[in-house]
Parts: sequence; C-alpha cells; structure tokens
Amino acid sequence: MKQVVISGTGLFTPANSISNEELVACFNTYVEQFNAENAAGIEAGSVTALEPSSVGFIEKASGIKSRYVMEKEGILDPKRMVSRIAERADDELSLQAEICVAAAQQALDRAGRSAADIDMVLVACSNMQRAYPAMAVEVQQALNIDGYGFDMNVACSSATFGIQQAVAAVQSGQARAVLVLNPEITSGHLNWRDRDSHFIFGDACTAIVVEAKDAAVSKHQWEILDTKLKTSFSNNIRNNFGFLNRFDEAGAGQPDKLFKQQGRKVFKDVCPMAAEMIKESIARAGLEVPQVSRYWLHQANLNMNLLISRLILGRDAEPGEAPVILDTYANTSSAGSIIAFHKHNDDLPQGALGVICSFGAGYSIGAVVVRKL
Repeated sequence: MKQVVISGTGLFTPANSISNEELVACFNTYVEQFNAENAAGIEAGSVTALEPSSVGFIEKASGIKSRYVMEKEGILDPKRMVSRIAERADDELSLQAEICVAAAQQALDRAGRSAADIDMVLVACSNMQRAYPAMAVEVQQALNIDGYGFDMNVACSSATFGIQQAVAAVQSGQARAVLVLNPEITSGHLNWRDRDSHFIFGDACTAIVVEAKDAAVSKHQWEILDTKLKTSFSNNIRNNFGFLNRFDEAGAGQPDKLFKQQGRKVFKDVCPMAAEMIKESIARAGLEVPQVSRYWLHQANLNMNLLISRLILGRDAEPGEAPVILDTYANTSSAGSIIAFHKHNDDLPQGALGVICSFGAGYSIGAVVVRKL
C-alpha cells in the first residue's frame, strides 16, 4: 500500500478576539434587560428569569479564556448578539472561501508545494456558508487548482474524516496530493444568549496537505500510519438549521436552529469512546501507548481532554503530551485538533509518534496515527 504523509499545515486566525470578561459583560447586560422587561411575567411565574454568567463559571466549565471571531462588535451588542457581516455578491469570493485560501497558502508553503501539485480540494467542516455550489470548488478556482473538489460534514470530526478521505484518494491514484480545509465560522451558529453555551465557540480555518511519501519534498513530514473512523447517532449535540425550515415559519429563528447540546451526557458518552478509539488505533498501527509522544485532541473542553488523556495513559498527562489551544481559541470545531497539531509538532524529534483525534456531534470520532519523518 502506498505510504502517505501530511506534508504541510496552515492556520488562519481572525484579527478579532473576545475575552471572557468582554463576553460576560455583554451577556449579563442582556440578562438584566431581559429580566427587567419581563419582570411581571417572572413574578407571575409565566416567564423564567435568566441567570447571569461569570468568568469563573466559564473557565471552570471549559478552560476557555478567550476566542477569535470574524467580527466582534455585533456579538458584544446586548441588543443584537450576532456578528455584523455583510453578504457578498455572487461574483465575489465567499467569506468561507477567503479564509480557506489564506490557510491553504500557508500549508502549501510549508509543504513546498504550489497549486499545480494539488489534484483534489476537500472542504470539511461543521457548517457550510451555503448549500451549493460546493465551497471546495470555489476554493479550487480561487487557487487555480486543476482537478476536483467537494464538501463534507461530520461536525467536529470533519478534519480527521477528511484526512482519511485524502489518504484513500492518494493511495488509489485519484490524486497526487490533496488539500484538506476546515473553515469554521462557528460564531454563526452559536446562541450567544444561552448561558450554558455562549462561551464555547471561536472562529478559525486550518489547512492540511496530504500526499504520497515518495513524492513529498517538505521538511515537515508526518507519515500517516493508520486512520480509524467511527460514528454512532446521538441527539445530544444538534443544530436543526436547514432548508426545510421554510416549511414551518413558526420555527424560524428559534434556539433549536442554533447549536445546542446536553453537555453532561456528551461528556459521559464521548470521553470513554474517544479514549478507546485512540487505544485501538495505536494497536492497529502495531504500537503501544507508551511509544506515543503526543496527542493532538479535539479542543472542545479542557475537562474532557484531561479525562481522555487519563483514560489512555492511566495517569494525568505530562505538560506537552496533550497540548491545549482552546484557552485562547475556544472550541473551533473540526479545526481544533489541527490547530493543536500545527502549533505543537515542530519540537518533536524524528521518529516521534503521535495521534490526531477529533470527536463531536454524530457522535463521530476520527483518529489518525502519525510518525515524524
């Protein structure tokens, strides 16, 4: 079987960051206004009073201290609490395609490749800007890539599922090299008025170049030793926004059309599933857990990552074994594990082993075992 490598990664980070302090100030102003406007209903028991948030609550629940967003002023307006991003004309480059191009150029540079070397573009993320044409085909045109492209969605696991698809394309001869892109504008589907989730997400885009080992020229190669994917249906993380919503006008704009989750159930279900998946992937690659130097885990919640690491290792992870980027990026959905990999792999020596793992709605879990060349 043809050997395949990750030869380059890239990262687009928005210019705007929102601290927990800024977010809480806005949210609590909204809560005060809501409770004042609904005082009679609250007193009568027909309306439930909203509870304020706090920096301490957010950091204890998630480990998140700030997040990057495409636009922050609209989010921090208590009367709006949604980004102000104007629509673009059909003949302009889409916002999601724009951030893909920025991340892709970094990944291509790091891989020592140009657009002429890429045969396939795969945009894999939680939410697409539109139904069609495919975002990947627009990015393909913007980068002047001759080949084909398509979109896929496996929620927070989209990046690892995308890597597996890229590996298959290279091994089958469909593509010499594949560009996998994860443009996550999660601020668009977050309910900024929900105390339990208003702090969770941030925006970012990652890019990955996957190609045949015998043709790669990069100084930053990681051989892909094994990929393993698993899905199991669950409603515990859900977003009901879609084109069928127009059939029922009463549901337009309702909270279920945005991100919602039953966090405690997700924590209980997903942590053991992810840990077991990682251990199985390591074994499938003919390795043992003590041989693995680093775990680049999905960056959703610090407590989840601490528990998953403990279940894998049988102890608490040492600093550097499972790098954390969610304190400043928050949950960037499918981009999270790749941000961690992008920022925390150059320090490892040749021959070092690692696992990229993502997990999320579906439930979906993807694991990629890699070795530094």
